[in-house]
Amino acid sequence: MRKNVFGKPEDCNEVLLHACCAPCSSAIVEWMLANGVRPTIFYYNPNIFPREEYEIRKNESQRHAEGLGLRWVDGDYDHESWLGDVCGLEGEPERGRRCELCFTLRLTRAAKEAKELGLKYFTTTLASSRWKSLEQIERAGHLAEQAVDGTVFWAQNWRKGGLYERRNQLLREFAFYNQQYCGCEFSLRQRMDVRISNGLAAGDQAKDA
Repeated sequence: MRKNVFGKPEDCNEVLLHACCAPCSSAIVEWMLANGVRPTIFYYNPNIFPREEYEIRKNESQRHAEGLGLRWVDGDYDHESWLGDVCGLEGEPERGRRCELCFTLRLTRAAKEAKELGLKYFTTTLASSRWKSLEQIERAGHLAEQAVDGTVFWAQNWRKGGLYERRNQLLREFAFYNQQYCGCEFSLRQRMDVRISNGLAAGDQAKDA
C-alpha cells in the first residue's frame, strides 16, 4: 500500500469515518491504519431502502470494524425523516439536487457525532465511489463543518492512490456483500427503469433484425 498519497492533516491521529458500506470503507480504513490514523466507523445511512438492504449493509460494516478492533457507531435508521427531507426531489437524477442534500444531511449528522466523541476531523467513504460527485460531497462536508462548531471536514478523493482497486481486492478477501445501487429507492427505481428501457430497446432491435 502506497503511503502519503493523500492530504492527511498533520494533527489528525483520529478521525470519524462516515461509512456508507463495508466495501467502500475497507481500503480507506487500511490506508488510515497504515498511516497513523485510527478511524471510528460511523454508520449513518437513512437513505437506504428497503430496511432489509439497510440491515445487510449495516451488519457487514459492523463485522468489518469489529474484526479490526475498531470502534463502530450505529447512527440508527430513520428513513421516514429522510423521505421528508428530500420531499420534492424524488425525480432528480443521480448527481442531482437530491444527492447533494442527502450528502449534506448525512455529513452534518457525522459532524455532530464527531463532536460528541471529541473528534475534530470527520470524512466519508462516499468520496470513494465513481458514481458520486466529489464536488457535491466536498460542498456537503464543508456545510456540515460550518454547522457544527469545532469540527473539520477532511475533504479527500478516496479513489486515487490505488484505493479503488484495493477496495475490489478486499471485497473478495472479506467476502463482503456487494450492493448494486447507492441505496435509496429513487436510485433503484431509475436503475430499474433504465434496465427495462434497455431490454425493450434490445427487443425492438431483435424484431428489426
